[in-house]
Amino acid sequence: MLSQHQIDLIKSTVPVLRENGVALTDYFYNRMLTNNPQLKETFNMGHQRSGAQAKALAGAVLAYAENIEDPSVLAPVVELICHKHVSLNIQAPEYDIVGENLLHSISEVLSIPMDHELIEAWGLAYGQLADLFIATEQKIYQEHQQTKGSWLGWRDFVISKKVKESDEITSFYLVPKDGGALPEYKAGQYVTVRVLVPELGIKQPRQYSLSDCASGNYFRISVKRENAKVEGQDPGYVSSTLHQHLNVNDVVELSAPTGNFFLVNPEKTNVLISAGVGLTPMVAMLNQLLTENTDPSAKISFWQKIKAQFSPTEAKPSVHFIHATRGSRVHAMKNAIQGLAEQHDNLNVFVAYEHPEQQDVLGQDYHAKGRLDLSTLDRKWLPENADYYLCGPMPFMQIQNKALLALGIPQENIHSEAFGTGGVAL
Repeated sequence: MLSQHQIDLIKSTVPVLRENGVALTDYFYNRMLTNNPQLKETFNMGHQRSGAQAKALAGAVLAYAENIEDPSVLAPVVELICHKHVSLNIQAPEYDIVGENLLHSISEVLSIPMDHELIEAWGLAYGQLADLFIATEQKIYQEHQQTKGSWLGWRDFVISKKVKESDEITSFYLVPKDGGALPEYKAGQYVTVRVLVPELGIKQPRQYSLSDCASGNYFRISVKRENAKVEGQDPGYVSSTLHQHLNVNDVVELSAPTGNFFLVNPEKTNVLISAGVGLTPMVAMLNQLLTENTDPSAKISFWQKIKAQFSPTEAKPSVHFIHATRGSRVHAMKNAIQGLAEQHDNLNVFVAYEHPEQQDVLGQDYHAKGRLDLSTLDRKWLPENADYYLCGPMPFMQIQNKALLALGIPQENIHSEAFGTGGVAL
């Protein structure tokens, strides 16, 4: 246990972490990966290159220092990170490697000896945090062990089909190479895909949301091709490999589905709000909501059929699918979603095009021009008693979350999933 003096020492580093946290964590990652090159197949090198991973870790370390007296307030963040760790098959011994390099980094960056009382305090603090992570992850590993069709570590999958969804996004249909069963998963969860990146000569992991609800026959991920010329950033190592180098019948490695972003209650109205490739978990949720309790193979008794003829049909909860994208060329799964809207009276679709093209028809292809502004929508799209799900770039989600709160939606009814934010933190 940390003494009050040690807690005060940790808290005294908060200003330093606010000012120089990213520099510290960048130094830490360089040190650790230089001394332990085998971890380069665990940590995404694209996030290292962009600095996103250092920023994510800096934020986590700062949050821990700020809440050192009551780390329980960080429980939701801990759960999020633990699911990512499990998807990367991180095990307890790797925490020792991280801890050793983190403490040496603090010592070297702050120019204080390793036997300084501040290093000792941070060592105890890190040990407590590591124990919490390891215990939480062990529970998730046990859940996978107890789930039919699930597995631990990596499993080979074959690309059975590639489907172009837009100019940027392609769907990959994946089936297990061993021909074994697949687990049920919750719509909104993700898998980690690991591939050999020719440019690096090593395997690289990347999390992708499953873009369809569980079928028992395949997994589907829908991957955006990162284009450096358009996006103003380096192409993603894994996405580029999937798009450019891997084809039908090629093999990739997958971890089992995991994640804590999924439908809470399919029995109430759900509003799914996404931007760009953030629609992938939303499509999985949408498919689950529309197929819930509609299995055509389910056996119905004679008396159930008679009762159905004379009983009024129970209205299904409404589903509002609200999507923002730059325009029709990058509008993924447009036809599939429109087809679902035609088949299901309880599905309502609203699309905002930031830059519609001449051939795009207002009211048919899209419903609003410019960036999505929830404050301009009719309140029928945003009922107070609904659950809300957000997925997209962080600025987009922050804007939509703020707009929902201003409209009187309780924070506890708003659920979000960030993508492309830097992978593993600790």
